[in-house]
Amino acid sequence: MTDYEQLLEQAYKKVKQIDTSSDRFEIPKVQGHFEGRKTLLTNFYQIALHIRRKPEHFQKFILKELAASGQKEGDRLVLNLKVPSAKINQKIEQYVKEFVLCKECGKPDTELIKEDRLSFVRCLACGAKHSVRSKI
Repeated sequence: MTDYEQLLEQAYKKVKQIDTSSDRFEIPKVQGHFEGRKTLLTNFYQIALHIRRKPEHFQKFILKELAASGQKEGDRLVLNLKVPSAKINQKIEQYVKEFVLCKECGKPDTELIKEDRLSFVRCLACGAKHSVRSKI
């Protein structure tokens, strides 16, 4: 029996340890600056790529939640009012909770799909599917 336990110990040493912490997905913080009465978000496109959502959908949500008008200029988003970065980061976290993270397993490995007039978040990790608000 001791040979078995020794072999088991050797196997455990050779097996790669799995990272079980839930913070493998970190939401990037917004970077930007003020220009007169405008707020420029310089890493807007990188955030959209990181959360794997269409920049247009992400932009629409941010503009509606901040009650601001704005437009995309290249890889950055220009808001037509001054907004503190803490408030923008809060809205990004809200977007991620609603449209990115799976409600069942909490993983960010999801995709946004549309069936008829309803939008769903489908988890690629556990297979769960839940509806989200389709009108932004």
